[in-house]
Amino acid sequence: MLTDIQIAQQAKLVPIGQVAQKLAIPSEDLELYGKYKAKLPLHLINKEQITQSKLILVTAMTPTPVGEGKTTISVGLADGLAKLNKKVVAVLREPSLGPVFGMKGGAAGGGYAQVVPMEDINLHFTGDFAAVEKANNLLSALIDSNLQSKSRSLNLDPRTLTWKRVVDLNDRALRKIVIGLGGSANGIPREEGFSITPASEIMAILCLSESIADLKNRLASIYIGNTFSGEPIFAKDLNAVGAMAVLLKEAIKPNLVQTLEGNPAILHGGPFASIAQGTNSVLATKMGLSLADYVVTEAGFGADLGAEKFFNIKCVSSGLQPKAVILVATIRALRHHGGVSSSEYDIPALDKVTLGIKNLHKHIENCKTFGYTPIVALNYFPNDSSEEIEYVREYFKNIGIKMVVAQGFAEGGTGMIPLAQSVLEHLEESNETLKPLYESDWSTQEKIETIAFKIYGANTVLYTEKAKNQLKLIEKLGFSKLPVCIAKTPKSFSDNPNLIGVPEHFTVTVREFEWATGAGFLIPIMGDVMRMPGLPLYPAAEHIDLTDEGLVIGLS
Repeated sequence: MLTDIQIAQQAKLVPIGQVAQKLAIPSEDLELYGKYKAKLPLHLINKEQITQSKLILVTAMTPTPVGEGKTTISVGLADGLAKLNKKVVAVLREPSLGPVFGMKGGAAGGGYAQVVPMEDINLHFTGDFAAVEKANNLLSALIDSNLQSKSRSLNLDPRTLTWKRVVDLNDRALRKIVIGLGGSANGIPREEGFSITPASEIMAILCLSESIADLKNRLASIYIGNTFSGEPIFAKDLNAVGAMAVLLKEAIKPNLVQTLEGNPAILHGGPFASIAQGTNSVLATKMGLSLADYVVTEAGFGADLGAEKFFNIKCVSSGLQPKAVILVATIRALRHHGGVSSSEYDIPALDKVTLGIKNLHKHIENCKTFGYTPIVALNYFPNDSSEEIEYVREYFKNIGIKMVVAQGFAEGGTGMIPLAQSVLEHLEESNETLKPLYESDWSTQEKIETIAFKIYGANTVLYTEKAKNQLKLIEKLGFSKLPVCIAKTPKSFSDNPNLIGVPEHFTVTVREFEWATGAGFLIPIMGDVMRMPGLPLYPAAEHIDLTDEGLVIGLS
């Protein structure tokens, strides 16, 4: 059986100009990055066309550690719609090097439902992540320079600084560090920390901005900390905005690539859903809606994280309105939430599936809370038994939910035609509109507790003393009207990764807050989740290599 990278490397890629022709993009508008990648100028966005096109959101049940294939389903669905002669584009996030070298080994879809060139997409791509990293760390350097300055000091209190440096790798040793050591020439010693680049507020700003002017306004509003007298300091006070914007001048443009079947795909931005908002950029989504009649997009991890933030943050901020929601499930994940160990994931266990289906059902009810009745896409694996599949089919038939077996991994677009047909039928039959979960004028606690009670199913929300003090500061600084982007484990509805299925009678704890005032949200951090991941015991990096002929091997 061929690996993902072998399939991708054997594919005959179409020159990106031919891909662009499917979206009627003039060749002179392509900013080429080699033969198979291009940047798209923002003037291609057409506000009138956006309102005529259909946005389809792909989300998922609570995943196993290896994921359930949202990107595979998204790419496969786009290819399936293309086989039905629909003008369609997949609009997705860019992969982070953290998961590429950590757990997953790649994040560009799988099997015969991939975006390509796979190696480039997974490794640096067009430099967007590097630009985000540099803009973020430029602000860090300006902060420390100001702390050092005697003539231009803003009187910043280093104990209140909230801004962190970032790097696009999993490196737990950088979570808590001390900088400025080695004498007065090296700066003011202070505690500092790194987050992973997808958790950077710059990434969030890039993904929520709708123009260069909007980008600069958001950069200006980044909260850094307070002076010794208690006055808030923002990035604009450090004269940082212009230089940061210059570093992002190319990164703000969406990237055009293709699927294995030569259909267009737009990739842009890459925030994680567990520790950030988990969706691609507003500009990329609006670009897709301007150029195609159907846009397939995805939101990270389970629907309790990615979809909740897609609806409450991205859609509310941008005015986007999905017309259909696809909820990805696997028999493997149903077994997992029924209680099997990871060593038994591939062994049929109907009794465990009957228990694990409660997790999927809860996600369906959550989607309905937002105004959408999802279509369940069962991502097929060869070890799925016919009895397990039939049980799932009958379960959802009995409660009026469409369930389609999706075989894009093995068959590409052909294996996704049944799902594509179901989506088109759904779009014809329904007229669903978004119902946000909370109002902006609710208190920060009300917003957190509404999500915790209605989406997670928690009984109680506790706040540490640090979080309680930060809530007072949020109110004092006037940030309480911002939406919340909760950081928590993606492995459970709770903040405890060991509570699988649909836990009951549980408490979630807000440990602390981080700020993303430029992006336009607050980040309550629950449980033990970290915004800088660590490498697993057996990192994917150990199996990735470059041959003497320049061929990348080991990506998956």
